Amino acid sequence: MNTATCKALCTQSWKDLYQAAMCESNVNKLPERISDAETALVLRARELFYTSGDRFEEEESLDDAMCVLNALRSSLKRRPAAIQSTSGSDYSRSA
Repeated sequence: MNTATCKALCTQSWKDLYQAAMCESNVNKLPERISDAETALVLRARELFYTSGDRFEEEESLDDAMCVLNALRSSLKRRPAAIQSTSGSDYSRSA
C-alpha cells in the first residue's frame, strides 16, 4: 500500500469504510471496498494497541467487523461467476 492510500484511509473512520463495504451494491467495487475497510480496521487496531485506556468495546467491534468482512470476501470467492453474471434485471428474471 502506498503512503497516499494510507493517509486517505487514516483520515476516514474505519466505521465509515466498513459501512461503505457493507452497503456496496456494485459487486465489481466490493473487493476494493472490503480491502479499504480491512486496512482501516488494522490501522485502528494498531492505534488502540499503543494507546492506554480501556477500549474493550471498540476492540470487540473491530474484531466483529473483521470477521464479517472476511465472510463477505469468502462468499465472493466461492461464487464469483454467479455474482458477476447476475445484474439487477437478470436477477428478477431468475427469481
